[in-house]
Amino acid sequence: MGLLEKLFPKKTAEAQVYSWFQTLGGYAPVYTSFEGGVYEMALTRACIHTFATHVSKLRPVVRGPGCSRLDRVLSYRPNPWMDTKKYLYRLATIYMTENTAFIAPVYDDDLMLRINGFYPVLPSQAEVVERAGVPYLRYHFPVGTAVVELDRSGIMTQMHYRDDFFGEDNRALRPTMELIHTQNQSIINGVKASGSVRFLAKLAQTLKPMDMNAERDRLVRDNLGSDNGGVMIFDAKYADVKSIESKPYVVDDKQAANIRESVFDYFGMSDHILHNQYTSDEWSSYYEGKIEPFAIEASLVHTNMTFSQAEIARGKEILFTVNRLQHMTMADKLNTVTQLFDRGMMNMDEGREVFQLPALDTEDSKRYYIRRDYAEVNALNQQNGVKGSEGNAGEAGSGVPVNAPADPNSGQQPAL
Repeated sequence: MGLLEKLFPKKTAEAQVYSWFQTLGGYAPVYTSFEGGVYEMALTRACIHTFATHVSKLRPVVRGPGCSRLDRVLSYRPNPWMDTKKYLYRLATIYMTENTAFIAPVYDDDLMLRINGFYPVLPSQAEVVERAGVPYLRYHFPVGTAVVELDRSGIMTQMHYRDDFFGEDNRALRPTMELIHTQNQSIINGVKASGSVRFLAKLAQTLKPMDMNAERDRLVRDNLGSDNGGVMIFDAKYADVKSIESKPYVVDDKQAANIRESVFDYFGMSDHILHNQYTSDEWSSYYEGKIEPFAIEASLVHTNMTFSQAEIARGKEILFTVNRLQHMTMADKLNTVTQLFDRGMMNMDEGREVFQLPALDTEDSKRYYIRRDYAEVNALNQQNGVKGSEGNAGEAGSGVPVNAPADPNSGQQPAL
């Protein structure tokens, strides 16, 4: 039994008896993998790899009653063939490369009644069909065809426009990819041209081909070697000898920068993020622009394909979170953790997580503390042992009522 049969236990022969599912666009929804080679270019692959690497740091959390088993599965091994990091990395790679990522459910061994994992699939083609009024996804793989219920399938998309279910392909990037290919070819041709013909010698007499080759070798040996003193000498056998200057065209730095910037604009990338030289502000911008939208969509897709509406109403959900503070500089981490801990917004275990330290998991490490020089304004006098009188002033904990008569011996006027 192969991976296809394990992921899709239904008989693949049943995939042929479904009818087309008509959408609002008036045509059958069909997804086809783009053959433009987006993942085959070094720069585009680097952008995709950087995004997928950061996405693989997300932490899946399953909330709700009776979800401890699924939470444990997603934390370590979402399917029998991948750990969590590999799963998220491949899902993000497919998402960026194809603009549409499919997630197939992995069922328990209980007659397919409960989803207990997920697998990112990459079909060559997918289409939405229906049978008895129920929509299905029909996948086409090089090794066969399979179907799965649409409501039990996960579809993550970006650049979603024409199709009701699937994202657009990367045809808009084709001109930039052709420029990258041309740039690489110009560099290769420039290197080759540097070793091409450099001199043109015209013989003053007619020689046999064998004699011409021998004379060429002699001319090169005697005049183009390293010990000729830089002077070329030829006799009357040659009518003329000319030097050929090779000027291969290579894309200049400005044009290369424009091509690179076009790729960065398309993938939402920057040099500092690509080379892991980002500051905390640059990372926050990249996280909010690229990682967070992916995490939100992944949370919604996984939740909806796993739980029914009734279960979601009871509080069941799947979230993909990341501790953004872990990507700050050491000085920023120390300052942030200190400030949040002193104000009771972070406990000891949460602070240790920022520094990639294991949690203590003790009763004290889970408590929240606050500095004693902070207190609620209305409770200051109560802390100082001053009892308030009745009325608003008493509720505020003030020792002296508002508009109270002045002490005749004090020489002070009453408070207004």
